[in-house]
Amino acid sequence: MPDLDLRRQVLESGKTVSRKARAKQQSGATSKVSSAANSPAASRNASRAASRNVSDEEDGNFSDETSMSMNSIDDVVAAELESSPDAWKALLEDRMTEILDRKRSSTDGRADTLAAYCYLLKGHYAYDEIEHKAPELIPAIVKSLKLDSSDRETINALKAIEVTLITVPSDDLYDTVAGPMKRVIENAESSAVKVAAIHAYGVATFYGGASSEETEEVMDFYLSIAESDGYSIEAGDDGAVVTAALEEYGFLATLSDDLERSCETAMDVFVEQLNSSDLDVQVAAGEDIALMYEKALGDIHPEEKNVEDEVVDPDRSPGAPRYQKLYTVYRREGDLKHTLSALSGLSVGRVAHSDRKRMRSTFSDILNTIEFPGRGPRYNTAMSSSGRSYGSRMHIKIGQAGEMNIDKWWKLFRLKALRRALQGGFLTHYEKNEVVLDSLP
Repeated sequence: MPDLDLRRQVLESGKTVSRKARAKQQSGATSKVSSAANSPAASRNASRAASRNVSDEEDGNFSDETSMSMNSIDDVVAAELESSPDAWKALLEDRMTEILDRKRSSTDGRADTLAAYCYLLKGHYAYDEIEHKAPELIPAIVKSLKLDSSDRETINALKAIEVTLITVPSDDLYDTVAGPMKRVIENAESSAVKVAAIHAYGVATFYGGASSEETEEVMDFYLSIAESDGYSIEAGDDGAVVTAALEEYGFLATLSDDLERSCETAMDVFVEQLNSSDLDVQVAAGEDIALMYEKALGDIHPEEKNVEDEVVDPDRSPGAPRYQKLYTVYRREGDLKHTLSALSGLSVGRVAHSDRKRMRSTFSDILNTIEFPGRGPRYNTAMSSSGRSYGSRMHIKIGQAGEMNIDKWWKLFRLKALRRALQGGFLTHYEKNEVVLDSLP
C-alpha cells in the first residue's frame, strides 16, 4: 500500500478543478485502469462516463464544488488496486475508524477524512462494509455540523450523511440528523453550506425514516424558503438557495399520493417564482408545477366507460393508460399557460444564448404537461411506423446497462436527487444498490 503520509498529503490537497479539466483528468484515469474492467476503479470511471451522457439541459447540475483533486485520488486508488482490487475496503475501514475517533483530530483532518469517505462510498457499493456501523457513523458525522466547524468540514459531513443513507437506509436515523441539518440551513453564513444542507435534509428525510407527517413538515419548510425568496433563512434573493429548496420540495413530493391539501398554497409559490430573474429558480419552479399536475391524475380501469373528468389526449396511443383529473391544481390556469408560453418562446431573447435551448425545451414540456397531464418530460407527439406516438423522448444512457426512459416528472426528480448525491458513482449504485433501483423502478 502507498505510504500513509503520501495518501494523507493527497487527501489534504482540497484542490478543486473545473468540469472541463476534470473530464480530461478522468479520461486519463480511465485509460490507466482499462485493463481491470471489473475493478471498482473501472466501475467508477464508467459511472463518470455515464454521468456525461445526460441531456444538455441537465449538464452541470451535479457538479461537486468541494471535490478533492480527482486526478490525485485516481493515482492513489490505481496504485492500491495493483496489489488488490479490494484495497478500497481497507481504506474505507480506516476512514470509518477516523470518523468514529475524533480525539486529536483537526478541522482540516476531519474534512479530509469525510471527503475520502464520501469518495469511497460513491465509487463502490459498500452496504456490507458499513451496515453494522451506520448507527454509530451517522451520530459521529453529525458532530461535524456544529457552528464552529469549517464550511468544508460541514459540507463534507452533509454529503457523507447523504451517501451513507442511500447505501444503508434507516427507519430511525432521521431524528438524529433532522435538528442539526435544519440549524445549519437556518444559521450558516455560507450560501454553499445552506445549499448543501437543504439537499442533504431532503435525502435524509427520504431515506432516513421520516414519517409522512415529518415529511410534510420538511416540505412546508422548503416552501417557506421559496416563498420568502430565501429571507426566512437569512439568504435573501439567493437563487441557489431558493433553487435547492424548490428541487427538494419536488423530490419529497414524489413520495406523496395526494398533494391536494397543499396544492393551492404550493402552486401560488411556484407560479410567483416563474417571474424570478434567476433561470435555475424558474426551471425548478416550473418542474414543480408539472409534477403537481402529474400528481393530480388518477388511473382509470381499462373496462370503465365514460369516466367523469377523464383527461383526453388526442395523441394517446391505443392501449395506453387512461387518466382522470382528481382535483383542480390551479384556478388561474389560463394565466399560467400564458406565462409558460412566453417563457418557452416569446421572451427567450432576454437570456443568454447558451440558456435559450434549455429555456425553450423545459417550459414547452411543462406547458405540454399542463394541457395533457399524462405527458412527461420531452413528450413527442410524432407517430412511429407502427402508428404509436413516440411519447417521452428523454432517455438517459447508463453506461453499458442500457437506457433509462424518464417518461414521468417524478422519475426526473428522483434521478436528479440521486445524481446530485452520488455524482460519478451513480452507475455503480444503479447497478448494485437496491435502494436506487427501488427509487427508480
